[in-house]
Amino acid sequence: MNKKPAHELLSLLKNKKVSAVEIVKSTYEQIEKHEKEISAYVTLTKELALKQAKAVDEGKRSGPLAGIPIAVKDNMCTKGILTTCSSKILHNYLPPYNATIVEKLEAAGAITIGKTNLDEFAMGSSTENSAIKTTKNPWNLNCVPGGSSGGSAAAVAADETVLALGSDTGGSIRQPASFCGIVGMKPTYGRVSRYGLVAFASSLDQIGPMTKDVRDCAILLNVLSGYDEKDSTSAKLEAPDYTKALIDDVKNLTVGIIDELMGEGVEGSTKEAIEKAVKLLESKGAKVKKVSLPHLKYSVATYYLIAPAEASSNLGRYDGVKYGLRSKEAKDLITMYKNTRAEGFGPEVKRRILLGTYALSAGYYDAYYLKALKVRTLIKEDFEKAFKDCDVLISPTSPIPAFKIGEKANDPLSMYLSDIATIPVNLAGLPAISIPCGFANGLPIGLQIIGKAFDEETILKAAYTYEQNTNWHKEKAEIR
Repeated sequence: MNKKPAHELLSLLKNKKVSAVEIVKSTYEQIEKHEKEISAYVTLTKELALKQAKAVDEGKRSGPLAGIPIAVKDNMCTKGILTTCSSKILHNYLPPYNATIVEKLEAAGAITIGKTNLDEFAMGSSTENSAIKTTKNPWNLNCVPGGSSGGSAAAVAADETVLALGSDTGGSIRQPASFCGIVGMKPTYGRVSRYGLVAFASSLDQIGPMTKDVRDCAILLNVLSGYDEKDSTSAKLEAPDYTKALIDDVKNLTVGIIDELMGEGVEGSTKEAIEKAVKLLESKGAKVKKVSLPHLKYSVATYYLIAPAEASSNLGRYDGVKYGLRSKEAKDLITMYKNTRAEGFGPEVKRRILLGTYALSAGYYDAYYLKALKVRTLIKEDFEKAFKDCDVLISPTSPIPAFKIGEKANDPLSMYLSDIATIPVNLAGLPAISIPCGFANGLPIGLQIIGKAFDEETILKAAYTYEQNTNWHKEKAEIR
């Protein structure tokens, strides 16, 4: 039952063929069976979930997601439920409030299954940077699930939840979705409220859906989208009904293939899968053309100046004074600050804080941070130019399928380069989706479809058309 997508379960619930309690029990049975191997969750909320499900069955809880299990990435505030960001520094943090998206899920009747593992403070591409545990890829337990939303991706792929939430700062929804063979969408910056999302890089972070198929993605995006006065970066725009965009038709669409993301560094099997996907869209009537984004080659360097600079500022609040870890080894206030941060932050978070602090320091601000902001504008302009002739742009989500656990752990630069196809989208504030489009050595490959700002509908239309004419999304991982 838990293996079905949300839209099928909603139909069964409506026709009284299944109860919400049965769906939740089935989901927890799957968790009990596989969680020891997968390690997708940081916290499970079984008692709360069964209580919520019972309320749905008794008609006391309703909404567009009533009775549907959802997992929440553990960097989103949940009132009275541990929110750790998979970091020692927040090991005991119980938020006094809910993130806006958690409130929206409550109002929609969704059932909270638990909080999922991530790279500490969402800084990473493999979930190996978690201070709590290493999540495994359900398709191959020796491989990473991607990151930083690796726990959410693995939970959906292993059927340990029906829906999940991720956050995407440089590809943290799309890359794990690609590695785990599920659908993951990063909405336009400002489309979904960030209030209650623990900040990593405020000008880049965005919350989005991680689902079993494109229809579920549209249903969940309907619930998440919309203006929020609590978030100063929230766009004051009416959100459409995304399910209306689910049409098997791309006849009037012009698809641009990003030249720079189809060359060096892209594994042969990945390139082949993307080319086949493009041919399928072309056979359905889409017009295909090559496009060049010349400043894309600077995107990783630009990102790793801007994101750590913002992280350096945002993570200054973790000082052991108000909440979270406080070092016991402290004679005075300054020692307490230093020791708390030394004990509480992991090596990758420390690395990024140091990078960011350096880029913002006097004498280096203009040379690094300011220059990065200028290059960010050039990358954004490249996309704007390409969208004058194209409706959507296409690339691999990741140049390679999931890599082995430990393979890139001691090579940060190699790890950073694995996000080459996703980072530019965040820098430009655009929406993009990753959908399954093939396999290489038994591991999933993801197709990335990028759209114009606030045009998630066209992305969903292209993704749905591709999905309706293939069976990749129906493939299931055999966990062993």
